[in-house]
Amino acid sequence: MTDLEITPLTQWHRDNGAKMAPFAGFDMPVQYKGIIVEHKHTRTKAGIFDISHMGEFALAGEGAKDALNKIVSHDLETLAPGKCRYGFLLNESGGINDDLIIYCLAQDEYMLVVNGACREKDFKHIQANLPESILLTDISDQTAKIDVQGPESLDVINDLMNEKWNHLKYFNFETTEKLGFSMIISRTGYTGELGYELYLPADNALEIWEKLATDERTEPIGLGARDTLRLEIGYPLYGQDLDEKHTPKEAGAGFFLKKETDYIGKAGLAEVKESLIALSIEGRRTPRHHDEVLLSSGEKTGTITSGSFAPSLGHCVALAYVKANDADNDTFIIKTARTELEAKKVSLPFYTEGSARMKVD
Repeated sequence: MTDLEITPLTQWHRDNGAKMAPFAGFDMPVQYKGIIVEHKHTRTKAGIFDISHMGEFALAGEGAKDALNKIVSHDLETLAPGKCRYGFLLNESGGINDDLIIYCLAQDEYMLVVNGACREKDFKHIQANLPESILLTDISDQTAKIDVQGPESLDVINDLMNEKWNHLKYFNFETTEKLGFSMIISRTGYTGELGYELYLPADNALEIWEKLATDERTEPIGLGARDTLRLEIGYPLYGQDLDEKHTPKEAGAGFFLKKETDYIGKAGLAEVKESLIALSIEGRRTPRHHDEVLLSSGEKTGTITSGSFAPSLGHCVALAYVKANDADNDTFIIKTARTELEAKKVSLPFYTEGSARMKVD
C-alpha cells in the first residue's frame, strides 16, 4: 500500500467507509454501499466519481494541430474549440497504446486525457514524435477529475454552479471561473447516462466533492459500479478490452478512425485477425477476464476480456476476442474455472435505456 499514489480525495474515501483497492497504481475506492446499490443509483439519480487517477497533458504551440494529427487517430481538422473527441494512440503495428479524449481549448491548444496506468508511456511516445517547437506538459498531478453521472446530473451541476448549464451539448465543454478557480465542465462520461466531467485544480477538489456529496440526489460511486455501468453500455476498458496487440478495427471501433490523414499505426490497420464481440449469458454465473471462449464443437476460438453480472438487465454479459472467421457465429461456450456457460452473441449496447445523449431544455 505504501507504493500506491493517492488522489486529493483518498482520505475522504477512507473516512467515509469506502472499500479501497489498488487501481492503475492508485489507492482507489471500489465501493461504499455496494456495487449493485451504487450502479442502480447512477442509472436512476446521480453518482459522483473520483477519477483523479487519470492523466492530463497540455499541448500547445504554433502547428500543434498538424503535429498531433500525425500521432493520434482523432480527426483534429474538424475538432473546433469547445469540443472534444474520443480516439486512439497507436503503435507502429496499429495496436492500441491507449484510448484517450482530446479537448480543443483553442487554435493549436489542446488537453489530452489519458488512462492513469498509461500516463508515463503515453507522454514519452507523444513527446518523441512532436517537433521541439510544440510544448507538451504533464498537468496530471495538479489536476483533479470528478464525474457527475446519472439522469439527475444536470440538476446537480446547475445547483453546484448556481446557474443553468442546459446548453452544453454531448461531447462539448466550457471553461468557467464561476466558483473562483478555473474549471472545465465537459458533457461526457463512462456510464451511458447523462453526465458531466469536471477538471479542476487538485487543491479545490475536496471542497467541490463535499458540496456534491451533500446533495440529496447524489451518492459516491466506486470503481466496482463504474465497471458494471460501462460494461452494460459496451464501453471498453484499456488493459482488458483494448491493448497493444489489438487494433481499433479488431476492437469494433474502426468508426473512430479518420480516413484521410496519415498517422502512426495507420498502415497496420488492414489485417483483422480477431474481433471483439458482445455476449449475453443467462443467470448470474459470471465469466471472468481470460476465461476461454469455445465454439459449439468445443474448439477454442477466443478469450473473455470483460465479464460481469449486469444489474440493469438481471443477467450476465461479457466482451470477448474471438477469431475473425468465427465472429459471425450466433452462439458460443464460455469455459470458466467451475463450469461451461452458453453465450449468445448480441449487439451493443447491452443496456439500451441510457440517457447520455438525451436532449435537455
